[in-house]
Amino acid sequence: MEKNEQYLKAKKRVQNLKAFYLHAAVYVLVNIMLLFINLSSDAGNWWFVYPLCGWGIGLIVHGLSTVVFGNFGSEWEERKIKEYMNKQD
Repeated sequence: MEKNEQYLKAKKRVQNLKAFYLHAAVYVLVNIMLLFINLSSDAGNWWFVYPLCGWGIGLIVHGLSTVVFGNFGSEWEERKIKEYMNKQD
């Protein structure tokens, strides 16, 4: 693999990680705000938990796709294509 290809793949991975960190920061800040709104309202229930959990599931999926399953990008596709082409020979 060329140095340029390696650089582009590393850059894309860093961008994905940066996007995840931004997503996590916004999640924390917005949910803290929702907690304060919930505490200051006379709702009588803990409604802020619903967006906390729903958005939390999305954040977990984003994290898994970035950190754990990050290899399922174009690199994984290229590897699979080469694997299938080698089986046909």
